[in-house]
Amino acid sequence: MIEATSTTNLVVPEQETSAVPAEQIISVQQYVNNYYSKTPILAKVAKCESQYRQFTTNGDVLRGREVREDVGLMQINETYHKADSIKLGYNIYSMEGNLAYGQYLYDHQGLAPWSASAPCWNK
Repeated sequence: MIEATSTTNLVVPEQETSAVPAEQIISVQQYVNNYYSKTPILAKVAKCESQYRQFTTNGDVLRGREVREDVGLMQINETYHKADSIKLGYNIYSMEGNLAYGQYLYDHQGLAPWSASAPCWNK
């Protein structure tokens, strides 16, 4: 379970929103779907785990309600993965790092890290 809600717009490339043409503003959902285009099951996992949210409405990294150590879009558990993510150069507190480490986990462990949410993404 996760906490907080937010609307999800991502600016690509990184610029101030006022300087970015509307066609370059995409939703986080679209960004996640594009990012995981070769592994679309991970986009489903992101939807189930975080409702496509990396941050809360006040800008803090999204944390799990029941397991506070689960962070971000992919709800990466800090207790089990923070040290490895740092060693590998992934910042699980950023959207890009969270997604990249999610892909790394999938490549090495399959869907096991997200087995608790399987009833949602395995439909």
